[in-house]
Amino acid sequence: MKNTDRHSPRPGRGTVQRLDNIAMVVDDLPSAKAFFAELGLELEGEATLEGSVVDRVVGLHGVRTDIAMMRTPDGHSRLELTRYHTPSSPAGDPHAPANTLGTQRVMFAVEDMDDILDRLRPHGAELVGELVRFETSHRLCYLRGPAGIIVALAEQTG
Repeated sequence: MKNTDRHSPRPGRGTVQRLDNIAMVVDDLPSAKAFFAELGLELEGEATLEGSVVDRVVGLHGVRTDIAMMRTPDGHSRLELTRYHTPSSPAGDPHAPANTLGTQRVMFAVEDMDDILDRLRPHGAELVGELVRFETSHRLCYLRGPAGIIVALAEQTG
């Protein structure tokens, strides 16, 4: 994509250093960990979080949550899987279309798309649309992962 914004941060202003992680709320943490481990992410750590600091950060009261931090094989990206015990998470639509406002989608560059899809199907993965070839450079697909999360896969072909 081409950057069309002519405004860059002014010297002395804070700027983003990196994307630290993306968090996804799930209802079944063990299944979500297994799904993303099968995709190739590595479990970096787990924790239970609760208390007033957590409440104030997320803007909820009485938070008790378990998290699992999953790291991509290159070590540069992380996916935080979050399971709220309290307060309970409101139900979402796990089959909401990809263009629904606020829908979460995460994309991974992969090798051997067919093998990955075969390994993820036993973990509940279902294609949202079709596996397609984009020009001569990529094979792409969207699939549903844990809690209805849309997981996009891109395999370079050219």
